[in-house]
Amino acid sequence: MNDRILLAHGSGGELAHELVEKSFVKALSNPFLARLDDSAVFDFSGRLAFTTDSYVVSPIFFPGGDIGKLAVCGTVNDLAMSGARPLYLSLSFIIEEGLLKSDLERVVDSIRETADEAGVEVVTGDTKVVHRGSADKLFINTAGVGIIPEGVNISGGNARAGDKVILSGTIGDHGIAVISQREGLGFSTNLKSDCAPLGGLVADMLNASPDIHCLRDPTRGGLATSLNELARQSGVSVRIDEGKIPVREEVLAACEMLGFDPLYVANEGKLVAIVPAGTADKVLRAMRENRYGEGAAIIGEVDGGRPGRVVMRTTLGASRIVDMLVGDLLPRIC
Repeated sequence: MNDRILLAHGSGGELAHELVEKSFVKALSNPFLARLDDSAVFDFSGRLAFTTDSYVVSPIFFPGGDIGKLAVCGTVNDLAMSGARPLYLSLSFIIEEGLLKSDLERVVDSIRETADEAGVEVVTGDTKVVHRGSADKLFINTAGVGIIPEGVNISGGNARAGDKVILSGTIGDHGIAVISQREGLGFSTNLKSDCAPLGGLVADMLNASPDIHCLRDPTRGGLATSLNELARQSGVSVRIDEGKIPVREEVLAACEMLGFDPLYVANEGKLVAIVPAGTADKVLRAMRENRYGEGAAIIGEVDGGRPGRVVMRTTLGASRIVDMLVGDLLPRIC
């Protein structure tokens, strides 16, 4: 059983210390974590952003990522959506008894690689081991802290009539990649999750223009739900154009086969920005120069219609209301 996690690894005793030292501290080493205190202590000045999230994706490995990469990207992206520069993360692992140590180490290695790319440090964490059957291999809870640059004021309530709506790239990649792996569905092309840290993309956008009104990463519930959230928070109407929304052919094919609407399928490496019309082209150019925004497009605008409503011009020339997702289209995708 040396290759598997035991309940004793969560006891707080020798095996627990060995797991922390060998599986976490060694891989994620930095001066904050190396102290092994009950909390990390660091200095800040300015406005802070703070977020928390939990990750229960099944399966824990999927095309283009894994639960570790997802946990870092999701937390970093939540911070970035407020305009913050992500700095520090905490990670808490809930491990099912019997998990292969090699799988845990693979996840931790992915966390290290993603954190390095995102420019953040994992400064504190926790480990719990639960009985077999009480979890599904591995769950991760996170918290993140970042600093907001002076002059940046991004909020879901800031959209104004006349603003443009920009999407950073294709939608639906993550949700379809996860469900295809989970259900063993085969596609003719190698569709991968879009899971990616977006802090650098947001920084490039802010360098182009600090006057960005709203940012949102369309994760669970997809693009449609995110736009409805922003419309409701700001008390505005949003109008989008179906023909301008980038979607991969394989995602469209999978959605048609499964009966899904790509507007509601989750993403983990895309963002929606609402910006003043006068700066939209400048922000769009900056996005397209970043590898995570190469496919960015202006997909609509904010107008003076019914507050809280999202309307889409279809490719047939008609209009339809795009409601918020009701229920759970794809469970356990993040």
